[in-house]
Amino acid sequence: MKKIFVIDTNVLIHDPESIFKFEDNDIVIPISVIEELDKLKKGQGEIPHSARHALKLIDSLRGGDRGEQHNLAKGVALPNGKGGALRIETEERFRLAIKESPDNRIIAVAQNLASVNEALPVAVVSKDTAVRIKAESFGIPAQDYEHDKTSIFKQYGRVLSDSDYPNGIRSVRYLQAGSEIFRVQDKNKQSKIKSGKTLENISPKNIEQECAIDALTSPEVEIVALTGAAGTGKTLLALAAGIHQTAKKSPLYEQVLVARPTVALGGVDIGYLPGDIKEKLHPWMQPIFDNLEFIVKTPRDLVKDHTVVNKYKSYQYLIDMDTVHIEPLTYIRGRSLPKRYFIVDEAQQLRPIDIKTIVTRCGEGTKIVFTGDLEQVDHPFLDSHSNGLAYLISRFINEVTFCYLNLTKTARSSLAERAAKLL
Repeated sequence: MKKIFVIDTNVLIHDPESIFKFEDNDIVIPISVIEELDKLKKGQGEIPHSARHALKLIDSLRGGDRGEQHNLAKGVALPNGKGGALRIETEERFRLAIKESPDNRIIAVAQNLASVNEALPVAVVSKDTAVRIKAESFGIPAQDYEHDKTSIFKQYGRVLSDSDYPNGIRSVRYLQAGSEIFRVQDKNKQSKIKSGKTLENISPKNIEQECAIDALTSPEVEIVALTGAAGTGKTLLALAAGIHQTAKKSPLYEQVLVARPTVALGGVDIGYLPGDIKEKLHPWMQPIFDNLEFIVKTPRDLVKDHTVVNKYKSYQYLIDMDTVHIEPLTYIRGRSLPKRYFIVDEAQQLRPIDIKTIVTRCGEGTKIVFTGDLEQVDHPFLDSHSNGLAYLISRFINEVTFCYLNLTKTARSSLAERAAKLL
């Protein structure tokens, strides 16, 4: 049955092309959404870019660049050929009995549409749980944007046993048969891997880490996704593998590039932190520095006559020589990155559109590794099923140069492992 969907701003920021993904249903965009997009379009970064992209797509439906002219207020047929239409709604006859805000204006538009379109169901589509709750409270059905939600990651990622079916996928999997481990690729191509391999004096603590080391150091595996809870070794192994393959005499890669999304629990943007770019980055990148410290092992500071003689971190040499380069993902757009070992940490905080932007930056000879915990998403409009890392896994699961591993065994300490189980 055909429906009318009232779209929230955050849906268009999450996926600017979402207007083409509602099949044969009609889409209504309240004028307050256009106003919010207009405020968000200024500046650099993914949110301004998405706002500009969404506005350009809506503007293109007017047909001005093709010599045509369509009225967005009356409705314009969507070019997906499925019979749906899009229009901008300016009338908000209903006023909610609470403070007026962009969210409440969106709900008021949905109320108005429901009152004049009794034959067609009306629903609000929003990534914001508060908006969905408020809409339902006022009698308007509400739902999340479902197009890019996926749970396929739950089916894969574990190390197989010799009695398991090899999943029927083409991406790299790992099979344990007795004391031996095999890499399974394509339909059923198997090769035995060398166990006990160390990276910069980092030894694997379990079978999962053995498999992860093989995937991280195999040149034929171009893209790796490592998921798992805190302490499973995702970031540590990725960094050790990158340094191992970049710092040797005949390096496979020119540089280890490490990036993390700057998603704050309090919503504080990186631009509001004091200092230059290095000082701004330090709080976000401290987990990376901690892992580098563990890998390189800076000696204890020497104290002579109450003065600290050695303050230089051993890993700082890698950064000073540009062997390891750390930067925020904010500045990745427009770059081309050949021959890099590219690590994207905390990738569960990214949107699907961000993942596309990142992977399409990779040049010839680049290997990219995504790490993250799919159960720990801090982004206000993402969850375990709609984030970019889950989306990447669902799209690449049949690519022969891709490997997905879900690490389940905590290797940080017995205390950390016990806490993960009990808390």
